[in-house]
Amino acid sequence: MKKIYFVTALILILAITACVPSKLNLFSDVPDPLKEYTLEGTGKDKILLIAVNGLISDSAKSGLITSSPSLVEQIVTQIRKAQNDKQIKAVLFKINSPGGTITASDLLYHEILLYKEKTGAKIVVSMMDLATSGAYYMSLPADLIMAHPTTITGSVGVITLQPKVAGLMEKIGLGVDVKKYGKYKDMGSPFRESSADEQKYLQKTVNDFGERFISLVKKHRKLTAPAVAEISTARMFLADEALQLGLIDKIGYISDATREAKKIAGIPDDSRLVVYRRAEFPEDNYYNTANATAGALNILAINIDLPEILGLKAGFYYLWPGAMATQ
Repeated sequence: MKKIYFVTALILILAITACVPSKLNLFSDVPDPLKEYTLEGTGKDKILLIAVNGLISDSAKSGLITSSPSLVEQIVTQIRKAQNDKQIKAVLFKINSPGGTITASDLLYHEILLYKEKTGAKIVVSMMDLATSGAYYMSLPADLIMAHPTTITGSVGVITLQPKVAGLMEKIGLGVDVKKYGKYKDMGSPFRESSADEQKYLQKTVNDFGERFISLVKKHRKLTAPAVAEISTARMFLADEALQLGLIDKIGYISDATREAKKIAGIPDDSRLVVYRRAEFPEDNYYNTANATAGALNILAINIDLPEILGLKAGFYYLWPGAMATQ
């Protein structure tokens, strides 16, 4: 038994030393402040690189030991910091996300649009593996959207998730006694099947959210009627298809997106590409997948979490469901 305790303690020590930077306060909930680090360039003007990785949500993500800020909080924190730096002439969003909740996606859309209006800075999006649904939604204020040659984008639509356990409960002899005021108070309950009326009202809600999405695509992308009809099917598109439809402006790599950002911002080639991080990474570059929370305590050397997307709650999403098998 003592040997088991010793091995467990040793694994924890190794995990901590492997995953945590040298400066660490195990008992503080206050993270280190964001600091600016230069990835390339030496000039005065700057392009800020912001990574958008994973499910778009405004809920904090809990780990084994600590919790990390939501993706919305991470991005908005960086946008607000950039707002006070007049040398930042463009923001480059590097997006790898299947989308997320409707409200979180809309919050990012709003914050990016507001930042653009307040500062006059240019916005460029560089899509990586995935930039579908809510991830495309948040990209709409961009002055230029560039997809990687192997990007999957599109999925411009809405999905609602309503788990049902009524059949299982019936099999095992369980029931739920519900008292309610208002005919539709328990609409969407997992404990019974939805009525025809309820299905109709839920579908209307989905349609309203979907029409909002499509209306914003029309507003920002100026698409032809046939393109809008194709996009409204909510199918996903490869980069070359997205370019033909007008969902994106160019196909290229993140280095190409950096050059385009300098060009549309009207700044010199030696302008700096910078990131905000809470810890420094030696030999850092724009392929580093660390986000603004890097440097926070992370005990797990081996990730035993379920895929993020499997933790989805009932609700309405701008999300590509196909990502459930890939995230």
